[in-house]
Amino acid sequence: MAAHSAALISTEELARRLGAPGLRLFDCTTYLRPRPEGGYNAESGRANYEAGHIPGAAFLDLGGELSDTASPLRFTLPPLDVLTRAFAAKGIGHGTFVVLYSHATPNWATRIWWMLRAVGFDDAAILDGGLDKWKEEGRPLSTESTTYPAATLTLRRRPEIFVDKDAIKAAIGRKDTLTLNALSHEQHKGAGGVVYGRAGRIAGSSCVPAASLFGPDKTLKPLAELRAAFEGVGTTPDKRILVYCGGGIAATLDAFVLTALLGHRNVSVYDNSMQEWSNDASLPMETG
Repeated sequence: MAAHSAALISTEELARRLGAPGLRLFDCTTYLRPRPEGGYNAESGRANYEAGHIPGAAFLDLGGELSDTASPLRFTLPPLDVLTRAFAAKGIGHGTFVVLYSHATPNWATRIWWMLRAVGFDDAAILDGGLDKWKEEGRPLSTESTTYPAATLTLRRRPEIFVDKDAIKAAIGRKDTLTLNALSHEQHKGAGGVVYGRAGRIAGSSCVPAASLFGPDKTLKPLAELRAAFEGVGTTPDKRILVYCGGGIAATLDAFVLTALLGHRNVSVYDNSMQEWSNDASLPMETG
């Protein structure tokens, strides 16, 4: 059985809904280009958007418009009141249904979805398969930019949706909490891949790579496979689950699957993740 949820929309269903008055469709793409000396350069997906996007889609620039410009770290969540105003200015608000997609990986769309949850907005779905599947099916593309009229959005804050390093540190060794790494197994072991500082993982954490949750066509794997992946590392409904990655992006795909598809109620994302943790020598890490 394929993954199904109100928070996941198929390309077929989106094609039927295009042009609906309350629909707010957004391309959320960012590209990460690995640097030879380690880490990544982040590149806005706007040029790709301008070259061809789903008709009626507007563009959301995560790094340029929806991250905390005062933070020395990349993609840090802005204060929730600031974020709410930014979303409202983009046309997200009461009476709208938001569909988010990205190119090459769903992580960028799920990052925005998770941020919307943090401000209390739940009428949002991820396009299963994203731009890749839409194009593969030969569906129409547009080069015409869209901007939506500003909307009214009331902040209903859910500060627990994101956690900081203190919460992660406090969770180490707790039986009722599971800390999950959404990076690759190679990065988790400290054996290769991009490193953000010290190689390895947060002490005591397990690993379910975000990249293992979707197939070559970028659609999420069948529900039974997703459930097995998380149960395999000990996720149970009674546990608190804290997810991290390099910069709080891939972690949101794990968090999306856990909450929207598998029904877990107590899931949080470590916002600054390894770009913060691995560069603070006082915070415990493991390899191997």
